[in-house]
This record gives sequence, structure tokens and C-alpha cells, in this order.
Amino acid sequence: MVPVMSLWLPILLASVVVFILSSLIHTVLQYHNRDFAQLPAEDAVMDAIRNAGVEPGDYAFPRPANHREMKTPEFVEKLTRGPVGFMTIMRSGPPSMGGSLSQWFVYLIVVSIFAAYITGRALGPGAEYLHVFRFAGAASFMGYALAHAQGSIWFGRRWRVTLLSMFDGLIYALFTAGVFGWLWPA
Repeated sequence: MVPVMSLWLPILLASVVVFILSSLIHTVLQYHNRDFAQLPAEDAVMDAIRNAGVEPGDYAFPRPANHREMKTPEFVEKLTRGPVGFMTIMRSGPPSMGGSLSQWFVYLIVVSIFAAYITGRALGPGAEYLHVFRFAGAASFMGYALAHAQGSIWFGRRWRVTLLSMFDGLIYALFTAGVFGWLWPA
């Protein structure tokens, strides 16, 4: 068994490596550029949302007041007439990249801590590179990739977008596993 605190270097370095990788994926490779489509009549839709006084938050439409309402003919008609969707409204103005990047880095550290915890409980000091790679890779893949499927299953997100995000998670997990295998204590 290896205590998490003794794995601070692979935790930090894996987080930095994944931070750099994610930046390269989104700025150089740019295969996520088609993840979101532009709304038809975008200006009119934005004006309608603004004029309705919609505050930042997550919304479902149509949204029933309770489960009983979901079965009423009126609500079924709303669903049939459409549109049906989920929407996130963000604060107006340019995005705060500093805040988002800081939160992303904290998230990377959290995933690496869990990978360290699971791998450290399963293996002792001096474990072979490939054993460390397998445990750290599987644990970090779970943190980076598996939850994306819920967006497609429950909220209708396109599977292409989900699978690309899971592919990113696989890349992040492989590099995290490599760092842990390389820096595993003897």
C-alpha cells in the first residue's frame, strides 16, 4: 500500500500534463469545434430569451410541475408540439477563462488524487510500471470519461459529442497512467 500523500508528485505532474493536453486538443486539434450547432434565427431566439427575463441556470422545456402533470393531455400536447430540450443559460459577457481554467485544474487534481488513492491501495512500493499504469489508467478514465454518457442517455446530447469527450478522457487517462507508472515509488 502506498499513501496518497507520498504520491503528490505524480498527482501534480499528471494534472499539469493533462491541463496542457486539453489545451492542445481544444486550440490546435480543434475537433470539438462542431460540438455545438448555431441556432437558426439566433438573434431572434436570443432576443426572446433576453426579453423573457431568463436568468443564468439550467432549464428543461416543457417542464411539468410534478409527475402527475406529465400524464395530462395538455402536457403531452406540449411535448408533441415541441420543441423539447434542455438549456443552460450563462452570465452575459465574455467568458472568464481564468476562472474556468482554475476550476478545470482543480478538477484534474481531484481525478489524480482518486487515481492515486485507488492505485496506492491496490499496489505497494516497487510495483511494476504496467501494473501501476493499468490501475491509474482505469481509475483516471472513470474520472475523465464515463460520466459523459449520462448526457446522451438522459439529455439527448449527440453521441458523437459524448464519444469525442470520452476519447479525450482516454487520452488524459493514458497520460495520467504513464506519469504514475514513471514516478511510482520504489
